[in-house]
Amino acid sequence: MGNLGATEIILIIVAILILFGGKKIPELMRGVGQGMREFQNAKNNVRSEIEKGMQEKSQDKSTDAK
Repeated sequence: MGNLGATEIILIIVAILILFGGKKIPELMRGVGQGMREFQNAKNNVRSEIEKGMQEKSQDKSTDAK
């Protein structure tokens, strides 16, 4: 994204206020937070499935070697 200075951040906040209005921002932020939580949960589920698959594969290799 690059380096954002204070001026750019202020301009972004002002643009959001103009576009959505003060009353819609809490609802917007709740939606963003919920989306981030769902993304984190999906990422963790994928990671655990990959780790489980790797463990199963290593167990299969150890039983094949005997």
